[in-house]
Amino acid sequence: MSEPTPVRPDHDRVRPSCGAAGGAPLSVWATAQRDARAQRAGRYPPAAIAHPGKMLPAIAATAITRYTAPGDLVADPMCGIGTTVIEAIHLGRNAIGVEYEPRWAAIAADGITLARSQGATGHGEVINGDARQLPGLAPARARGQVALVVTSPPYGPSVHGHVRAVPGRVAKFDNTYSSDLANLARQDLSGLLDGFARILAGCARLLRPGGIAVVTARPWRQHGELVDFPSAVVEAGRAAGLIPVERCVALLAGVRGGQLIARPSFFQLDNVRKARARGRPWHLIVHEDVLVFASAGPPAAATDRPTLRALPGRPAGSTPASAGRAA
Repeated sequence: MSEPTPVRPDHDRVRPSCGAAGGAPLSVWATAQRDARAQRAGRYPPAAIAHPGKMLPAIAATAITRYTAPGDLVADPMCGIGTTVIEAIHLGRNAIGVEYEPRWAAIAADGITLARSQGATGHGEVINGDARQLPGLAPARARGQVALVVTSPPYGPSVHGHVRAVPGRVAKFDNTYSSDLANLARQDLSGLLDGFARILAGCARLLRPGGIAVVTARPWRQHGELVDFPSAVVEAGRAAGLIPVERCVALLAGVRGGQLIARPSFFQLDNVRKARARGRPWHLIVHEDVLVFASAGPPAAATDRPTLRALPGRPAGSTPASAGRAA
């Protein structure tokens, strides 16, 4: 993969030590050396495990370390249980999160309290609200001051969630977002992308000059066809007035002795096994695309609405299949 493109004069100052000899940056992030449960153990409230589509803490921490310095302001407009906010304040940054569902906003606030009790030096807050109205939700002091946005869109109302064995079958639980039809996770693909472009346009208004937005996304399979959702997110970023500058990979698998150690969810593994039994050469998806955008300069007016083309090869009203981040 190509070297990341510098996006501001002090870019080298905030590059992490995760690169090769000499500190050269890597476009492949080793973010699953420990599994998700181990990454969250003791660091997040126990109730946080119920969220159906959590970002790996190491992904958020890598982005924050790579693109910011201590004291910078970080934001996540769809913060869920507050992963971005919590990792930011542990790293000495300040952070603001917005979360649509009150349940997760409350758990994220509890996570901030826990982090502070553990010695986190940054300050964080979570706002319960609709990120499609981000310019009106964010505090005035944040406008034009955010160094980094780290977020990920939902992939539909149902995600992998959790399983438990019951007599004769395996039962899912904690695998859906709320039933509120206004929730972005409940929109069809066209509505999801339009709403996400609006959110990114709001993020552009918060970013400082030279600020960065990092979006993680992955493809999914719908009726056996692999849907290139990351490319649709790139288009959403462009529609919001952001400039794509890097495309990295955040591993969802560990690396041991030069080999990938897959950490699939039960459903990922089950789907691939069934597909192979039918003669389809499916493989596990063991990474998230990390889509990096830079602020394009002065933000658009608050009344501007981004326009977005439909995902290539998919009808505008297509509904995404179940494919959220594995817990």
